[in-house]
This record gives sequence, structure tokens and C-alpha cells, in this order.
Amino acid sequence: MEKKRSWACTFVLQVSLFIAFSLALNLDQPQTSLYNSRKGTRTPLDVYFLSVRGGYRPLKQRALLLKQMEKVANIYKARFVVNISELGEDDPLTQNASRLFPPQKIPWNACRYSTRVSKGREVGCFLEQINITCGKTLTVVGLDTGLLQDFMGSTSGFKNGQLNWLTETLEATTNSWIIVSGYHPVVICDKERVEAKQIYGALHNIFMKYGVNAYISRQGCSSHTVQDGVAYIGIADSIESEPLNSSNGRLAFRNFHRDTVNDWFLLHRVGSLEITTYFVSSAGKIVNKAVIEQRGKVAM
Repeated sequence: MEKKRSWACTFVLQVSLFIAFSLALNLDQPQTSLYNSRKGTRTPLDVYFLSVRGGYRPLKQRALLLKQMEKVANIYKARFVVNISELGEDDPLTQNASRLFPPQKIPWNACRYSTRVSKGREVGCFLEQINITCGKTLTVVGLDTGLLQDFMGSTSGFKNGQLNWLTETLEATTNSWIIVSGYHPVVICDKERVEAKQIYGALHNIFMKYGVNAYISRQGCSSHTVQDGVAYIGIADSIESEPLNSSNGRLAFRNFHRDTVNDWFLLHRVGSLEITTYFVSSAGKIVNKAVIEQRGKVAM
């Protein structure tokens, strides 16, 4: 019985790989439309979900982005959406997505990353665990990185609660792809090199110890990089800051909106052997992709 099950599992994996390879051929060219080929665009044995950077956008830009996300979610039967925002459920993008993404159909997962801590605050934000195939699972963990930023280096119970919850959650996962999401980037650029932020050293060490495959956050200096086998993927802000000259020698900043063409979200395809992340513009074009084949191997 066990041998028959093993043979069936191997056959399923081979079929999945063939479909995934055909999909890769269709989507390999830069700026390829996500809708060029409807046949074979979705591999039925894989799990799909979306992630996006929340925040304020002008009405037209927001509507275009949400419409593309809805279209992709329906085609690929996305299981959920991860919204990278510091405002949680109060985020403008989340609030305006309720009509296109009914919570009972495609839930939006978001954390409120706040520096204000109240008594009785729950640790962690959300936890998604989905079976893929052949005993492989996907675990997506939402972490309140705001608390870590406030109390890193201290013995705060709030900080320790966050890290303990994350550690216990990761310890309980077996044979799983593990993705953690947070608001704050863990890596920064220091001139010509990329290194882990000192205040997030403990978090990075946990990622390495428990085999976290990827961390998704708002974009720091890079949209994707690898540190010690952990893939760090950043989603750019919908509003950026432009430095202005000041007479007192200090720099002031003026906010400006990203061009609609440059506003994008991520489509994640999770299979038993690899995770493929597609960077999709609000025009429905694939502008980049990253493939995580196994721990420590990331192909761009």
C-alpha cells in the first residue's frame, strides 16, 4: 500500500513539474502579459496567494491595481492575500478591497504594526497553513515587527512574546515551506553591500535556525536579495519620498505617488519542489520573478 502511494505521489510530482515547466516557458520573457496564454497558466496541484503593499493611492490608481489583483486571484484561484501595511484592517487598500475580495472567499491578512502597545495585546498577527501535496505544506506567518523595532535590545515582555510565539510556531511546522511577513525590512544597503539590520539580528537568526524560506516586507534598498539562505522580498511603497533642499542645511521630504505602471503586487505559486514569485504590474505585466528551489537556492 505504501509503495503504491509512493508511486502515485511520484507521478503527481512529475505531472506538476511538466505543467510548471510549460508555464515557465510562457512567462519567462520580461514584461510578459500574465494573460497571454489561458491554457496551462495555472498548475492545479500548486497553491497560489497574493501579496501587496498597502497604503494610500489616488482613486484611479487604486481601482486599477485592485482590478488586476481580482483578475489574477480569480484565474489562479488565490487562497488569500497578504497586505503589507502598518495600519492593519484600517489600511485604505484593505478597506476598498472588501467588495472585490469577500472575506469568506479570499481573506485579506494584515497586521497593525504600531509602536503603541496596550495591555492584553495579542502576539502574532495571522497564521495560514495549507496542504500542498504529498505531505508538503505551506506555512505563512504574520509578525508584528513594530514591537520588535521598539524593544529590540531590551527585555520587554512584548518583544519576547513576539519572538517566543514565532519560535513556537516554527518549531511546530514539519515538511513545510515557511514564509514570514512583516512590515519592516530586515536587510538594508550600506553603501555597496547588503547586510542584516542589527536590531533584527535575533529575527534573522530565528529564520536561519528554523529554515524560513522567505520574508516579505515593504521594500528597503532592494526588491529581492538572499541572506544566509533566506530570501528577502520587498514590495515598494505606493508613495515615495523625494528629498528637497533646505536653507537650514537639513533635508525635507516631499511625498509623491509612484507611476501607475510601476505600482505592482506579487503572485506566489507554491509547489512541492519550489516557490515562484511573480512581480506583476497594475497593467498585468510580469516585470520580474524569483524562484526558490530549496533552502539557500534562489534563481532570479
